Amino acid sequence: MTSTQRHAFLKGHGTENDFVIVPDPDGRLDLPATAVARICDRRAGLGGDGLLRVVRSAAHPEAHAQADEAEWFMDYRNGDGSIAEMCGNGTRVFARYLLHAGLVEAGDLAIATRAGVRRVHLAKTGDVTVSMGRAELPEESVVVTLDGRSWPARNVNMGNPHAVAFVEDLAHAGDLLAVPPFSPASVYPDGVNIEFVVDRGPRHVAMRVHERGSGETRSCGTGACAVAVAAARRDGLDPAGTGAPVTYRVDVLGGSLTITELPDGTVEMTGPAEIVAEGTFDPAWLTAALA
Repeated sequence: MTSTQRHAFLKGHGTENDFVIVPDPDGRLDLPATAVARICDRRAGLGGDGLLRVVRSAAHPEAHAQADEAEWFMDYRNGDGSIAEMCGNGTRVFARYLLHAGLVEAGDLAIATRAGVRRVHLAKTGDVTVSMGRAELPEESVVVTLDGRSWPARNVNMGNPHAVAFVEDLAHAGDLLAVPPFSPASVYPDGVNIEFVVDRGPRHVAMRVHERGSGETRSCGTGACAVAVAAARRDGLDPAGTGAPVTYRVDVLGGSLTITELPDGTVEMTGPAEIVAEGTFDPAWLTAALA
């Protein structure tokens, strides 16, 4: 990248979980963690909870094996520049961008991620549904402690790790600026997303989340899926046993998501995704950020 080149960007969000979108179809742009952090900085950069780099699967070494199933790879980075396996809200925004850019048609499509290929149903307008794969429920017990209170947390993996704690009041989560302490630390050697959850009604919960590498965010798609699965098991519901889908409404700070667990274990997430702006980086600024 030289100071005379211009590179496009877009901004989008899903239930106010916001992302910088960087089209790089041929995989030519090297984005080190420091550059991603500068781009996502809310004061000195464009601002975002994370960055979505749009690359053809065949052009990315981590996605090359998925190219026969999915043309496009979502190279997702947290706001601090670290690499993440998966982002549910990001997947919806990524799909919305592909339609916006004329790279796919409305309907069903596949998107490659580090957590595997995700199937998406994309309407021309309105909500986007993502098949998020199956939840894994590791048996290790976890305890989250904050401000003198402790809660047992359900260990759920949605392609990335989650600890789901049911609390009496979402205010008990504090400001979520720092990672809430959890133990044993060995359960999550690479860090964890931590959700604090309260009940709102039958099959209706609300959550706050500290996302690994981003801090508190307005929404977390994989977190909402983890919360719905954890709530279902707490409520004695398992679609694999009953043969009937289970649906929860999960309220996040930025809106609501509908999460359905199917009898085969697949978890589907439905919610909005919007593209709100697009432009080009100042070439000199981007060159400095990439240095």
